[in-house]
Amino acid sequence: MNIFDALGLESVDKRIDILQRIDSLGSISQAARSAGISYKAAWQAIETLSNLAGEPLVEKAVGGSSGGGAVLTPAGRLVLEASASLNKVRSQILMDIENGQHSKLASLAASTLKMSVRNVIPCLIEEIHGGLSQSKVVLKVAEHAYLKASITTESQQLLGLKIGMTVLALFKATGAKILDSLPENYDKEVLKGQVARLPQRDKGGEVTLRLANGINVVGFVHSPHTLTIGSDAYLEVDQTSVIIGLM
Repeated sequence: MNIFDALGLESVDKRIDILQRIDSLGSISQAARSAGISYKAAWQAIETLSNLAGEPLVEKAVGGSSGGGAVLTPAGRLVLEASASLNKVRSQILMDIENGQHSKLASLAASTLKMSVRNVIPCLIEEIHGGLSQSKVVLKVAEHAYLKASITTESQQLLGLKIGMTVLALFKATGAKILDSLPENYDKEVLKGQVARLPQRDKGGEVTLRLANGINVVGFVHSPHTLTIGSDAYLEVDQTSVIIGLM
């Protein structure tokens, strides 16, 4: 197993990649074209990074044979330098892990982002249906178990999503509905599991389902219901509530 591929740290963050290309080419449109994404997606990457940094990272450059372009601000250059330093540290940690220094796994885990999202599920991208502004992504959770995510076309490009990629599906417990049965001809995607944790009998509240592959998912059930510990149940989450993250 290649741990670099497994952890997804071999690939460059597309937003940082756009910033690097702007620095090199002096043009947002050229940066987008060379990266194989739309101009709109490139601008989205710049805006996202600028929002995170709290100040503009790119500014217009006046002059030149083409009438001007774009250059990085001092903050933009600082972001690139910080990104390069972080990549060196991450690469060293991964090398240490490959060389048997597994104790550093704790450090790697501690560096991950803490979130309020309860459901974080490893998935395989099964299908991608692209549109003008939105893409529908079918995610395989387990055999005969699927989720769907609706994301912008720009997000699909920036994440570099492809069929066969392993990604994370994230969604809040409050956005997931637990059903004790399915109506006839129910046409929405659901995850089937067994009830592992349950509020008081007949009370509404938070429910944990254990899927066939051992993954636990959390959602809410309304009262009255017929759920008991160990009984079959179904989790439904709207595709607009599912976020896709890279591993």
